[in-house]
Amino acid sequence: MALRPVHVNMKALDGSAVGRFWAEALGWSVFRPGVTTYVGPEGAFVWPDPVVLGLDVVPVPESKAAAKNRVHLDLATKSVGHHAELVARLKALGATPADVGQRNVPWTVLADPEGNEFCVLEPREIYADTGPIARVVVDCAEPRAMARFWGAAMEWTLHEVTDERAVLRSAKGVGPYLDFLRTPDVKTVPDRIHLDLLPYPGDDKPGEVARLRALGATDLDLGQGDVPWTCLTDPEGHEFCVLAPS
Repeated sequence: MALRPVHVNMKALDGSAVGRFWAEALGWSVFRPGVTTYVGPEGAFVWPDPVVLGLDVVPVPESKAAAKNRVHLDLATKSVGHHAELVARLKALGATPADVGQRNVPWTVLADPEGNEFCVLEPREIYADTGPIARVVVDCAEPRAMARFWGAAMEWTLHEVTDERAVLRSAKGVGPYLDFLRTPDVKTVPDRIHLDLLPYPGDDKPGEVARLRALGATDLDLGQGDVPWTCLTDPEGHEFCVLAPS
């Protein structure tokens, strides 16, 4: 039994505008299967995509808190020229420089039109085959503990683990990486960005949720009422949802 991440859930005041920004940023398309705005590869709507982690932008009434998001995206680039071109294009789309204390680093830190921080990485060979999203990065206190929980939840392959960082990727060796980085700050507000997981065909959602609870997940009440998905938090309080198979 295992779960697969199917998209990155992002909250926004203007879901359509933020969805359009990210579609342009990633070279993808915007789809509107419901009240949310889904951003995925160009072509016919495919969900869940067998490789890509799309973005599901959900409209909410609250603005982003001043605190830095504890989950963010890192974008891949193929060359120094591509990095410069992408940064310039993102700024033209409405991205702004962001200061998260990064100092002198080879990557560029930006924020989308609603202030969600993200990074445009310098060219790195490890991300040559990830697609436009190189990795989903999660700030945490204990990378080793996060690697144990999320590795067991999704049965992803552990590529690196130290006291400072843990790195996971799909056992199929496709799509973005999931990085847990040790940070000194603590979680004070709900995550603006989180992962949504889905059982594999034939697997039992209630059984998967029970397994996650046994691994250390906790039920989360956001006032969601009677919905087909289950809201949980990981052992450090990062929110995520387990969706129902369609």
